[in-house]
Amino acid sequence: MGGVQFEEDDVTEEPTPEAPETPEGEEPIKQRKNGLYPGVSDELAENMKSGWADTELHDLEPVEQAPHTARRRAALSARFPGERLVIPAGNLRTRSNDTDYSFRASTEYAYLTGDQTEDGVLVLEPEASGGHTATLYVLPRSNRENGEFWLDGHGELWVGRRLSLTEAEKRLGLPAKDVRNLADELTDATGPVRIVRGHDAGLEAALTDKVTGERDEELRVFLSEQRLVKDEFEVGQLQAAVDSTVRGFEDVVKVLDKAQATSERYIEGTFFLRARVEGNDIGYGSICASGAHATTLHWVRNDGPVRSGDLLLLDAGVETTTLYTADVTRTLPVNGTYSPVQRKIYEAVYEAQEAGIAAVRPGAKYRDFHDAAQRVLATKLVEWGLVEGPVERVLELGLQRRWTLHGTGHMLGMDVHDCAVARTETYVDGTLEPGMCLTVEPGLYFQADDLTVPEEYRGIGVRIEDDVLVTEDGNRVLSAALPRTADDVEAWMARLTA
Repeated sequence: MGGVQFEEDDVTEEPTPEAPETPEGEEPIKQRKNGLYPGVSDELAENMKSGWADTELHDLEPVEQAPHTARRRAALSARFPGERLVIPAGNLRTRSNDTDYSFRASTEYAYLTGDQTEDGVLVLEPEASGGHTATLYVLPRSNRENGEFWLDGHGELWVGRRLSLTEAEKRLGLPAKDVRNLADELTDATGPVRIVRGHDAGLEAALTDKVTGERDEELRVFLSEQRLVKDEFEVGQLQAAVDSTVRGFEDVVKVLDKAQATSERYIEGTFFLRARVEGNDIGYGSICASGAHATTLHWVRNDGPVRSGDLLLLDAGVETTTLYTADVTRTLPVNGTYSPVQRKIYEAVYEAQEAGIAAVRPGAKYRDFHDAAQRVLATKLVEWGLVEGPVERVLELGLQRRWTLHGTGHMLGMDVHDCAVARTETYVDGTLEPGMCLTVEPGLYFQADDLTVPEEYRGIGVRIEDDVLVTEDGNRVLSAALPRTADDVEAWMARLTA
């Protein structure tokens, strides 16, 4: 959009005096305040209605995940028989005045439909004979009779072509209807209803007297737990996300000289380019933390200097076009070589990660990989004289957490912290199964102002994170293509910068 301004938009409450006549039942096109054109002449309005080629797309194939989304909807239907279920994609969010944030469909909606368009809604309508009829409610093509397609700020000449309802049905494998009528339909609906909250305030208002927070939360929890075990399509997407992420890390290493001449922002921008070229976006805000910034767990300002002799903690992930994200961290010596103290801390974290990864296998408790990694780190801290042993005492009291700070991993999928609202008994207190994907990411963080550690440790933060799939006989490290040992990291960086 840049410096271009909408001439007519839906940002004021006044209809355009000279706009084309609005068909009965439709909202009028609204004029933008301070637009350069006062209105639309009858001649121009008539001219814009005709002379356009038929662009309907034929012979469309279903999206690759269509059979998987159908299976997921069937499982959802079986869990909530006789109830109407409403799963919105969400709406555009204003960034500033009439500019919006980039839209990202809600995970629940995309998981169940394969669609990613704003304002979309999946409705599962209960059938008298059992089961549900699933219908996708989306915006149809822009209206050319009333000028919406070129006058409205969200018309197709402004923001791009939408699928027709027929095209959407072919692509997604379920009936499609005009979403603009849905709120009225839901207002008049009878019987039990549940909605995934937090994405569409208008629909929630339409259902305010028909839903309860407790029942809606049950729906949200079920959909979160449904994603704990990934199917073959999801595993493939996660691997693709990781592969692109590996290439993004290589990109960063190749431009570390330019980052030293500028700032952490150069690293952020370099990785973002890979994410946008090969995927949808970054899966979360990239952490490009150089020097003491590496001791801040979620350093996303990325505005600090990058200096030779410091470590760079890069925590970043590419999100695929189907919204699956990687989540990988490497801690790299900016000049290509770890100093003795940096290597000492790095190798302790590596040993902890090795123990954590070894604990990931079917039948193991979810907590096992965390406990294994923390035990190694606690042992190191006792050996270094930073905390008084024995190790069992340190772990019982959680004393290692002054320097380890966070849990050793989390589930991974369409959300970087996937399945986050699953019940504790099925997630943190649950058991690992084949198809689950999680991160293993121990770290040690010695704050610059921590007077309890030797001065040479202060300002050093190290995290190593990999994405691990639980398999039938153990695990597979999806991000194994990125080196992890200190020696391998140095050799890898040397090859890339030669």
